[in-house]
Amino acid sequence: MQLINIGFGNIVSSDRIVAIVSPEAAPIKRLVQEAKDKGRAIDATCGRKTRAIIIMDSGHIVLSAVQPETVAGRFEDDNTKKEEIEI
Repeated sequence: MQLINIGFGNIVSSDRIVAIVSPEAAPIKRLVQEAKDKGRAIDATCGRKTRAIIIMDSGHIVLSAVQPETVAGRFEDDNTKKEEIEI
């Protein structure tokens, strides 16, 4: 199990991530609002502006203050390290 830092000391399991998206689009805003209404939203922004939405396989939505590209880069770095170890 690999863990990804999503900012401010918060981490998520990379095995459970389905998508990392920007919060700008209206469908994503609706998805976040529905998750908040159902109690499936996890706010890991520490009071800062939401810059990335991480969609988990459990149906939970994680709000992050880190750019989606940064989270994706950390995800790719972990996968690269994992492949190097296996070789």
